[in-house]
Amino acid sequence: MTALGGLLRKEWFHIRRDRRTATVLVALPVVQVLLFGYAIRTDVNDVRLAVVDPAPNSVTLTIRNRFAAAGVFRIVAVVPRAEDLDPLLQSGAAQQAIVFGHDFAADLGRGEPAQLLVITDATEPNTGSLLQTYAEAVIQGYERETMVGRPGPFGPGRTISIIPQVRLRFNPTRESSNLFVPGLMAFVLTIISSLMTAISLTREKETGTMEALLVSPLRPWEIIVGKVTPYLAVGFISMIAVLVEARLVFRVPLRGSVLLLLLEGALFILVSLALGLLISARTSSQRLAMLGALLGTMLPNVLLSGFIFPLESMPAPLQWISYVIPGRWFVTIARGIMLKGIGLGYVWRETLYLAAMAVVLLAASVRSFHERLE
Repeated sequence: MTALGGLLRKEWFHIRRDRRTATVLVALPVVQVLLFGYAIRTDVNDVRLAVVDPAPNSVTLTIRNRFAAAGVFRIVAVVPRAEDLDPLLQSGAAQQAIVFGHDFAADLGRGEPAQLLVITDATEPNTGSLLQTYAEAVIQGYERETMVGRPGPFGPGRTISIIPQVRLRFNPTRESSNLFVPGLMAFVLTIISSLMTAISLTREKETGTMEALLVSPLRPWEIIVGKVTPYLAVGFISMIAVLVEARLVFRVPLRGSVLLLLLEGALFILVSLALGLLISARTSSQRLAMLGALLGTMLPNVLLSGFIFPLESMPAPLQWISYVIPGRWFVTIARGIMLKGIGLGYVWRETLYLAAMAVVLLAASVRSFHERLE
């Protein structure tokens, strides 16, 4: 027992001496519980709703107000023509649309069934199904409160009704692979770029080869270019392989420009590589580099990118944090190009975010190498 007590004291002193590892071990479960507790949600809030109302009147205004007061929907646009919906749905400015016909109020006034078109963005199948359920619940609530007991054209006791027609856009069959495969691209590229880069460069520091490079005539930016370029090529080849697999195996549509998607993927790989370089420059061991890469890249890209869980259902602080997650922007770009067939005119904002992240992270990596050289 005396020997065992000595071993226990030795291990406790070791944990106290290595404070960074101890802090990570204690903080990691807390961070994971917070992220999973707030990010893993199946409900959908703050649904962006567009309304096509060619002839506004008291009936259509009442239904619009009911959608706005439901606590789930937020009306982002009211347009007079159905043709105006395409830019809103393709850009993601609207997730769902309600289309009133010219004779909607007149049909109700005559006691005839009135048709109402509900268009839903089904890029995320589960979210699309929930949106349909929410919209139908609002319409049925309006019917129950205003139409019950009114005689229809077929005699007493027959009530008139609103007949909602449902149309799913971009993923009409609601295939889950169309949702997950574009997100898996971001996840796989993150593993190849950030995690493997951080571990491999930290291993070189442990073996002493990195210090030899730092005292060589090579400038810090030349060292970074030499280290990044091979991994950039490997990541680009991996992205092509993933696209081929997604198309041939999972039958994921590719409606947009393949060239644009490859260029956006190369930009995302560059951002991930820069983040891996920064992690490797700030850590001294492969263990710390792996933990830093897991906490800084893989976990956020899974939970806070919209890959699995919709960002609209998360609390505002997590939505703000997601702005600095590269995967959020690439997942939006990949789904838009592959499922919606959109071009650069719709994803320029996401592209600028990724480009800005690449510049900032590369500059920070060069600065970190400068500090080590000094």
